[in-house]
Amino acid sequence: MKKTFTFIKAAVILAILFVVFMSGSLFYTVEPHEYGVVMHLGRITRVTDEAGLYTKMPFFETVRYVPKDLQIYDILPSDIITKDKKSMIADDFILWKVTDPVKFTQTLNASTRSAEDRVGVAVYNATKNTISSMSQDEVIAARGEQLTNLITTDSNSDMAGYGLTIVQAQIKALDLPDDNKEAVYERMISERQNIAAAYKAQGDSQAQKIRNDTNRQITIMEAEAEKQAAIIEAEGEAQYMQTLAEAYNTPEKADFYNYIRSLDALKTSMAGRGDKTVILDKDSEIAKILYGTAVH
Repeated sequence: MKKTFTFIKAAVILAILFVVFMSGSLFYTVEPHEYGVVMHLGRITRVTDEAGLYTKMPFFETVRYVPKDLQIYDILPSDIITKDKKSMIADDFILWKVTDPVKFTQTLNASTRSAEDRVGVAVYNATKNTISSMSQDEVIAARGEQLTNLITTDSNSDMAGYGLTIVQAQIKALDLPDDNKEAVYERMISERQNIAAAYKAQGDSQAQKIRNDTNRQITIMEAEAEKQAAIIEAEGEAQYMQTLAEAYNTPEKADFYNYIRSLDALKTSMAGRGDKTVILDKDSEIAKILYGTAVH
């Protein structure tokens, strides 16, 4: 009886262990940030890309988990030579993701570390190829989005074969070796000063041209104004003479006009303080007025 009880107890324990073991082999869980790649005796049979609890065939099927979300990898800084044989230090980081979990598992055994090695080599080569095709000045001028786009495009050339995509290869630091920083900075300062001097000379030339054009326009406008004033004055004189001619167009009116003009002349000559002496010709209009012989 005691042996029977011991046997039953052992059987129950074995049954519990079997159920626990079978549960672990029968079910698998996929998180929202990953793919579940199910393999049957080493061959991929399906990919689970939705989060949840799933079943698999115990003992024969295994599951490899592949990251679905964006990954970041910081590669080591590297020395790169530009087209004009200048040394620069590029420090990159990479944003990458798995776009084909099947290829990723087949080629890299679903290893994130292997994927980082691949994208790191690709970005290093792309950075080297891009910078080595440009002069140091061109690299400095293109740093930022333009350089990032060039490197990202170049580094993606063979990533599809591994089921990977490099979303962005960004140069977070682009520096110069310490031994030639000072020389490069001085050259850059000198070049910027030359550019500034060229802009200033161009501005001075444009300003002088504007001043010359303005002075010429002012001269033309003044000449035109003087011309118009002379024309108006001449027209006024003509109208004045015409008015006089019409006002004194008879001998009597003409004599009266001469009489008035003579009085005005006498008045002008006698103006001022002190005694005045006027010497007149006996035939002048003023003498005739004084002698009372003038015609009125």
